[in-house]
Amino acid sequence: MIPQRTVNPNGRIAKIVVVGGGTAGWMTAAAFSKVLGPAGIRIELVESEEIGTVGVGEATIPQLLHFNALLELDENEFVRATQGTYKLGIEFVDWRRLGHRYIHPFGSYGLPMLGVDFQHFWLKGQMLGDTAPLDDYSIAAVAARQGRFLRPLPQETRSPLSKISYAFQFDASLYARYLRQWSEARGVIRTEGRISTVDLHPERQLVKAVKLSDGRIVDGDLFIDASGFRGLLIEQTLHSGYEDWTSWLPCDRAVAVPCARVEDPIPYTRSTAREAGWQWRIPLQHRTGNGYVYSSRYISDDEAAATVLRNLDGEALAEPRVLRFTGGHRRRPWIGNVVSMGLASGFLEPLESTSIHLVQSAIARLLTLFPSMSFEQAEIDEYNRQTIQEYEHIRDFLVLHYKATERTDTPFWNDCRNLPPPAGLARKLGLFRSNGRILRDRDELFTETSWLAVMVGQGILAAGYHPVVDLLNDDETLSRLADVRAVNLRAATLMPRHVDFLAGRQAPLAVS
Repeated sequence: MIPQRTVNPNGRIAKIVVVGGGTAGWMTAAAFSKVLGPAGIRIELVESEEIGTVGVGEATIPQLLHFNALLELDENEFVRATQGTYKLGIEFVDWRRLGHRYIHPFGSYGLPMLGVDFQHFWLKGQMLGDTAPLDDYSIAAVAARQGRFLRPLPQETRSPLSKISYAFQFDASLYARYLRQWSEARGVIRTEGRISTVDLHPERQLVKAVKLSDGRIVDGDLFIDASGFRGLLIEQTLHSGYEDWTSWLPCDRAVAVPCARVEDPIPYTRSTAREAGWQWRIPLQHRTGNGYVYSSRYISDDEAAATVLRNLDGEALAEPRVLRFTGGHRRRPWIGNVVSMGLASGFLEPLESTSIHLVQSAIARLLTLFPSMSFEQAEIDEYNRQTIQEYEHIRDFLVLHYKATERTDTPFWNDCRNLPPPAGLARKLGLFRSNGRILRDRDELFTETSWLAVMVGQGILAAGYHPVVDLLNDDETLSRLADVRAVNLRAATLMPRHVDFLAGRQAPLAVS
């Protein structure tokens, strides 16, 4: 029999139960213990050592710095504990065509001039015969090519070194372990056990408790489903339904395998297009993460495993592990008193390292719309609307990589070129092709820099540029472009090597 809990007389949530550990579960527990713990809200996380975690998302985007700041983490300690490295962007190899590569950098390109975005001056320069690639105008891309890294120096206001934007590459299992220790030290209760049944309220679509296989009962007011793809609460119990985006994102499997580190870790993630998908390479301090995201319509699991093993830098440290997924999202990420988190909420392939960010943004959204015991539908509907919109924005950005390709060498890439773009992507492509304009919807994750990097990198051409650019004469435009390139190059050479920065061997800079 399930024990009766004392109802909080003011109608406030008194206890949160997180179902599942891994990155999603422990990120949620950590954030809630920091923000809600001081208000007296109890947090209990239920997980089973018998159930493995996916843990393929080892690369992040700069927004994780905000999460670390919320928890007040010591960054050096965090990087050491997770065997982490720093990340200035993603290099895309063979995506546009075989032999072509470009970097999607963090931060920005150049500087706005005359109130106009920098890319318009770069576009005019290209039309004037200046063939310098867009990468040369990003301090992140230039430093990444040189294998250098430095945290931003805000005091150097006239230098690109003040505007360095970065993220991390780390071991996801070590990250979950680190957050577990952090959370338990701040009062989060971890319960080991496998959930056997879920008890629902007899009249409302609310979860009352979960029962473990040994008979123990864990009750709560608000339940977070971080149980992974299976969605134990949100799908198996409450039947949310799933929006399948396979028609836009054809990859449905991944094979992952770590290998020995054979060189100094580079400060960026690499994505290399393969016959039926793409291969990731994520350099960590103790090893290198690798995996092949592919479509099972075009290649078998055995062929995919052979491909990734054939392209490893060093000795494989484990057997290849195949993961199956369907790109898309739960139709109702929040139902009643259950909010799905991480893979339980949906999945978008890690092409742009958004997996961990989607957990982070869901946590922030839930804290903003945090419910009372009445679980008002208006708040639930708004949470679901914002969550689905975020998935749609990221989906459009991912589709761009597949749609905008010149490759004709395999059936997979031929089919990708002919993908019908979602409406939002079609609108962005039309605006950029006309005069180099980039439309960014409000609250959209990816910035103008991101859209510019991938559109240009994938070969999308703009027919013109903003007319204000012509207020500068041609010589002045070319001179300013050359100055930006020179400043970036000089600034990058002042930065320490990435491996030296990790080891704390960087020397003081002489910027002026």
